Amino acid sequence: MEYRSDIEIAQSCRMKPIREIAAAAHIDESDLEPYGCWKAKINLSLLKKNSRPDGKLVLVTAITPTPAGEGKTTTTIGLADALRRIGKNAVVALREPSLGPVFGVKGGAAGGGYAQVVPMEDINLHFTGDFHAIGAANNLLAALLDNHIQHGNALDIDVRRITWKRCMDMNDRQLRFIVDGLGGKTNGTPREDGFDITVASEVMAVLCLANDITDLKERLGRIIVAYDHSGNPVTCAQLKAQGAMAALLKDALKPNLVQSLEGTPAFIHGGPFANIAHGCNSIAATRMALKLGDYAVTEAGFAADLGAEKFFDIKCRMAGLTPSAAVIVATVRALKYHGGVPKAELANEDLAALEKGLPNLLRHVDNIKNVFGLPCVVAVNVFPTDTEAELKLVEAKCREMGISVALSRVWAEGGAGGEALAKEVVRLCEEPSRFTPCYELNQPVADKISTIAKRVYRAKHVLLLPAAKKRAAEIEAMGFGHLPICMAKTQYSFSDNPKLLGAPEGFTIQVSDLRICAGSGFIVAYTGEIMTMPGLPRIPSAEKIDVDEEGKITGLF
Repeated sequence: MEYRSDIEIAQSCRMKPIREIAAAAHIDESDLEPYGCWKAKINLSLLKKNSRPDGKLVLVTAITPTPAGEGKTTTTIGLADALRRIGKNAVVALREPSLGPVFGVKGGAAGGGYAQVVPMEDINLHFTGDFHAIGAANNLLAALLDNHIQHGNALDIDVRRITWKRCMDMNDRQLRFIVDGLGGKTNGTPREDGFDITVASEVMAVLCLANDITDLKERLGRIIVAYDHSGNPVTCAQLKAQGAMAALLKDALKPNLVQSLEGTPAFIHGGPFANIAHGCNSIAATRMALKLGDYAVTEAGFAADLGAEKFFDIKCRMAGLTPSAAVIVATVRALKYHGGVPKAELANEDLAALEKGLPNLLRHVDNIKNVFGLPCVVAVNVFPTDTEAELKLVEAKCREMGISVALSRVWAEGGAGGEALAKEVVRLCEEPSRFTPCYELNQPVADKISTIAKRVYRAKHVLLLPAAKKRAAEIEAMGFGHLPICMAKTQYSFSDNPKLLGAPEGFTIQVSDLRICAGSGFIVAYTGEIMTMPGLPRIPSAEKIDVDEEGKITGLF
């Protein structure tokens, strides 16, 4: 078969007008705001008008990611297509891609091969402008904060304890730590500052967790931006910024509707990273998918120890969602990598390394089944280099432990390659749900962190460094101790050390600091050397992207 890149496949697709996709999903014309021919915003009023019972919620997650790639988004889209092929009404709900990874190394978030959402170029680039609106709202708050200090500082803000950063949707390590306000009195107050990537902004988290415009404004108002000289928090509401921020976000709050290559309705909305934020698409988009489909297929970022844990413990809690089943995506290549095979040699058959890497998969399965109480299936995302012996070994080891498994060929075959997976998901969704979060909200902050680290990561010890221990006490004294925990941790390992592959045990998780995200409603716990502004690789993907005189983009995966 002739190889075609993702963008070549996407550009050869004959898309349906977005009005047809909306009509097929029973979205009324009055709720549709087209952005050209192929994409649209959907009014939140749909959720109030639609009294249809919710469908089944299916989460797609994965093993610990590797440079080899797992294909989680591809599997998510392919599963939704496959469910429709077997006669089920399925809708998919995904996150929006960040420009940082698009121009960096990870790639986009529109799927791949014959399991993609389109228009792929738009989705991976500016799309409907949501990220730009989020960045503008974030930076408006930063500007109002510094302006308040410039004009007398009536709130007595301690410039050494400003926690709010500016943001941009690009990987730019140069902006992690800066000094600004230089050049004399009229140019501001000199202070240490820095940038986050937009997906790490609390505004992104607030947008994804807000129910409506009223909830959005209330959450924005609760954002803590700094502390005064007495140690009291200073909020966005005290700066009177929430109204103007909400005005910038009013359209961004509406979920985006597009389609898969096979015409499956797809909501793509919000894009927080799962290693530094909660890693899930918006609650509004997920609820729309549940109202319009008998099966709503969604994903959470990175592996199950990050995205899935936050999906269960943060998003499902806040939204009152009860998932019916989970899919754990694995590849032979990635399991061999966890078994010690270098990336350059992953195409070679190596049953010993594969067996050595399998504990990573089995631990994620154990967490989904026994920590969170959900039925699950392993989706083996098949690559052309996988041998029959390797695929049989993965199937055999899973079945030995009573784990259902299905080979997925959606990258090469689209929905047709995921029918076995779809049938198993339908079967699992009929099983009784024993879903339960990992920890209780009334536990002390340190205990909640320890519960996640020990139950999900399997750490032996959890060490809160002095700064984190002090912050935990402050957080509880301020009345925020009841909030859930959002762990900021490397995605490449169960531990906080990215080099500990497989299923490590006996390690210590170190928590360096804590931050209250009062607007989004969680406490971020920073572990290891996690950064909120990534950098570009030695050879960025941006070097391969181009556009011709007719506007046709090339090199975008």
